[in-house]
Amino acid sequence: MPKTNEKTVATSSAGFVGSKLVRKAKAYLALTKPRVVELLLITTVPTMILAQGGFPNAWLVLATLVGGALSAGSANAFNCYIDTDIDKIMGRTKNRPLVTGELTQREALVFSWVLGIGSTLWLGLLTNWLAAAISLGAILFYVIVYTMLLKRRTPQNIVWGGAAGAAPVLIGWAAVTESVPPAAWVLFLIIFLWTPPHYWPLSVKYQDDYRRAGVPMLPVVRSPKTVVVQIVLYAWAVFASTLLLIPVAQMGFVYAATAVIGGVWFIVAAYRLYAEGIKGEIKKPMPLFHLSNIYLTLLFVAIAIDPLVRF
Repeated sequence: MPKTNEKTVATSSAGFVGSKLVRKAKAYLALTKPRVVELLLITTVPTMILAQGGFPNAWLVLATLVGGALSAGSANAFNCYIDTDIDKIMGRTKNRPLVTGELTQREALVFSWVLGIGSTLWLGLLTNWLAAAISLGAILFYVIVYTMLLKRRTPQNIVWGGAAGAAPVLIGWAAVTESVPPAAWVLFLIIFLWTPPHYWPLSVKYQDDYRRAGVPMLPVVRSPKTVVVQIVLYAWAVFASTLLLIPVAQMGFVYAATAVIGGVWFIVAAYRLYAEGIKGEIKKPMPLFHLSNIYLTLLFVAIAIDPLVRF
């Protein structure tokens, strides 16, 4: 074979291998649900600033973020592994790597365990063992309590599942102070109460998917009126919990103003959805879903800024 052909074949083979590795890496990344991880990490840094009363050590912040990302990635990867059967049915999840075959069940399971064990050791060795223990508890809660026990059995699944999503604030605070005082638990409560009115609009949009998969999300098993009533009640509960942080953590004007204005904005949006639901049909659920993301982000930006400019 001429040398030029050999070089062409070698280059082609290298390109094929490289492309395959890139696809595999992207599949592993998708397994961790990076958009969910991103949202979880948004709450961590502001919590650490509030716990410190200023900027924490940069290396501590980096170690906590990496450990938190690994922890959340492990929980999400286990979730994908367990829920492969329903992911095949739902249009929203049909392109996940275990459904498309980009990853095998064994690859996903090993990856999940590696991330989980790695995150616990990482946080324990580079932050402290309290943060590591909370992280491990969040993984176990999300995988066992939410995914395996509640998700397919009760419409309250996402309510209790929110406890795992609220854990990063406890991890962040524990990483700074090696404790979880009342202020940390109020932050936990905010995210816990925020999760249902954030996620139920999304489950309204994909309720046919959930119905086919046999997942009893609230919009699947209850009337639109019941759904919007629950959303409004939780919106008010979130608002109340954000105000509770003011005396507990001695928050200043920046946070207080953001909590009041943002909370009213969120409640008004919830009532707009309520106006649709009481008529028997929720036509536009997604504006509230997107707004809830913005609301939580602004709230935690204010939590980060407030200790730095408190007056």
